[in-house]
This record gives sequence, C-alpha cells and structure tokens, in this order.
Amino acid sequence: MKVKDVMSKNASCCGRDTPLQDVAAMMVDCDCGEIPVTDDRGHLLGVVTDRDITCRAVAQGRNPLQMIAADVMTSPAITVEADASVKDCCDVLERNRIRRVPVVDAAGACIGIVSLADIAREASGRKTAEVVKEVSKPSVGESARI
Repeated sequence: MKVKDVMSKNASCCGRDTPLQDVAAMMVDCDCGEIPVTDDRGHLLGVVTDRDITCRAVAQGRNPLQMIAADVMTSPAITVEADASVKDCCDVLERNRIRRVPVVDAAGACIGIVSLADIAREASGRKTAEVVKEVSKPSVGESARI
C-alpha cells in the first residue's frame, strides 16, 4: 500500500504571513493539529503544530495574537512522497517521533498529510500499535508525565 492510498488529501495550508490566530482557527475548523505552511506555488516551507503554538509562543510569554505562522513554524518539515510505501511512512513517523507528516510531490508541493489516525484506519492493528508506541517514546532526558 502506498502513502497516496491512505493520506488525507486537500490539507488546509497557510502562508508564512498568516496570522497565528488564523492558523489556530484553521486547526479548529479542520479538527487537526498541524497546518502545512506553503509558498504561493504550494511548495512546503514548514508546518505549524498545536505544540509549536504552545511551546514557541504561549510558553515563552509571547502574544500569539501578534505573531504569524513563520514565527513558530517548524522548518524544514519532514516529508514523505505520495508513492512511498506506508511502511516507509511509518518508519519516518517512528524515527522522527512525529504524529503527522506532510506528503509532497516531486516538485515539493504539499498534496496531503498522513496522520497516526490515517495509519490506524488503514494499517494492521499490530503495525498501528508499533507506530504509536515508537512515536510516543519520551525524548532522551525527558521524564514520564502522568
């Protein structure tokens, strides 16, 4: 099975200059935790996650209402191509301990996104459990939280 078979297509994207409040509203409207950041041609520049907003704005005492996507985005973004295998995509998620990965075409344009939920809907229960376990491991030096 290929990434293009499981990815969520037509991911909502924003630009570098999109106000952070608008990015957060997009997350609410789309019921997602990551918004790809693209240029005018749709090429992926980075991503903004709900965690980026929390850690790079709110936790630092910065006013997110005065910020734009570029202020908090993760760049460069880790990506997969549509023709990659789902196994390879799972390996990328596990290796990088991320819960979502943008899908790009050969030119670097964002054409979709794969989340753990997409994997859970399409992969075996065993593979899903393995990916979730690996992605959820704490960082080196990070203590477990209850």
